[in-house]
Amino acid sequence: MQTENHQNAVLVLEDGTVFNGKAAGVIGQTSGEIAFNTGMYGYQEIFTDPSYLGQILIMTTSHIGNYGVHPDEVESDGLKIAGIVSKKFSEIYSRIAGNASLQDYLEKDGVVAICDVDTRALVRYIRERGAMNAIICSDGTPIEELQKSVKQVPSMEGLELSSKVSTKEIYQVGDQNATLKVALLDLGVKTNIIRCLTERGCHVTVYPMHTTPADIIASKPDGIMLSNGPGDPQAMLDTIANVKTLIDADIPVFGICLGHQVIALSQGLKTEKMFNGHRGVNHPIKNIETGKCEVTSQNHGFVVNREEAEKREDLVVTHLHLNDGTLAGIRLKNRPVFSVQYHPEASAGPHDSRYLFDTFVENMKKHLN
Repeated sequence: MQTENHQNAVLVLEDGTVFNGKAAGVIGQTSGEIAFNTGMYGYQEIFTDPSYLGQILIMTTSHIGNYGVHPDEVESDGLKIAGIVSKKFSEIYSRIAGNASLQDYLEKDGVVAICDVDTRALVRYIRERGAMNAIICSDGTPIEELQKSVKQVPSMEGLELSSKVSTKEIYQVGDQNATLKVALLDLGVKTNIIRCLTERGCHVTVYPMHTTPADIIASKPDGIMLSNGPGDPQAMLDTIANVKTLIDADIPVFGICLGHQVIALSQGLKTEKMFNGHRGVNHPIKNIETGKCEVTSQNHGFVVNREEAEKREDLVVTHLHLNDGTLAGIRLKNRPVFSVQYHPEASAGPHDSRYLFDTFVENMKKHLN
């Protein structure tokens, strides 16, 4: 694994707890909310997911880096995580298709990481005490200074981050002559969401998050996609108001993860910070309407209040998380609008939930007729 000669590094948690390890990635410091992902594969897709912006990520699989990186396995224009914590970190890779090591990849994008950490003990600690901020340091800064600095790291609660990862310019993907035209509001979109739409014959126009509803509606889309993204949805007041306007235009809408939360907020529901979020590729979901269960890919630290949703007569709770009973999907009764808390496009993850894109396509076809 080639970490024997690496310099020392430390992980300092918000409550002052210190975990020791070895440096990986670039030498320096990084801070953010610490979270853990239970997936056993797909680290490149995870590290490039814009929803992870501002987070230090613990990988619970025993080692990462062993299959290197590949240009086809990115979900954005680069690494989005604030930092990485791992047990074993491999600087060599054995996959024939790989074109670089994970270490090279981290160095290219300037990401600080720490390895040789007892990640089992660390995850158990966070599971018991809840979400908190942390600092990774490999530049020799004294522990006492780091313990003071970590208390100054902004809380994820109340933090708007989508504007940092949303596209700055409108762009288009897919066949210009496609029958179905989708307007995608980019809150931090993963590439595979766009691919899942174009594979179904859609032409997708991707809009910056601050695009006005009037501009989107004027383009006469057959459907509107609200993407995933990072941060606290309740901090996105303008986006919430804009989404309400889009929904009132009676155009089919599909929301994923942050897009789901914004739809819920636009309809008067509330979101709340989770004690520990859902991050991994093995989360069980039940579709209440069909009775079928799905294994899903998830990445979120906020959730829509289930009790409020179940009291509403104008919407239906469509999906529930089987581990903790949290709300995982809703559908409006009087509009062609639905959303899910998880990632049907997966990448990395199972394809159990890809049918949701087909549902969106069917809604658009009905709207055309």
